[in-house]
Amino acid sequence: MKVLICGLPGSGKTTLAKELSYHFLLPHYNADTVRELSNNWDFSTKGRLQQFHRMNLESWGILDFVCPYREFRQRIDADFTIWMNTITESKYEDTNKEWQDLDSTEYSVKVDKRIDLEELRKTIQKYPAGIKGCNDFLHEHFRDNF
Repeated sequence: MKVLICGLPGSGKTTLAKELSYHFLLPHYNADTVRELSNNWDFSTKGRLQQFHRMNLESWGILDFVCPYREFRQRIDADFTIWMNTITESKYEDTNKEWQDLDSTEYSVKVDKRIDLEELRKTIQKYPAGIKGCNDFLHEHFRDNF
């Protein structure tokens, strides 16, 4: 199972990704960590393409990154895409300019407000660790409870 959590910087992607990864025992690939490991902080179009290729190497788990372009999101081919639409702009003007909003065919869930972490943790506890538990949680409860 591949879950893409995308959105502008500061929208809550990493907070949600950490909770899902921790509870369901799934690998979490955070874009900033991947950039740090590769020592590549290039945010030009070329740098963003390189980052996309690094992130897209992962065939399963939780992918947590801005993923600003529609083409990138389509090529990720996630089983479940969560659009963290909690802010309209980030503190990074270059990223704001590059960001392409998702259309309804691109996401499984659109999150328009901050997730209540305690409520998420309480709900998530009802599901067993592993891919099946994560899949069940995302499909059964994510859309309606947060």
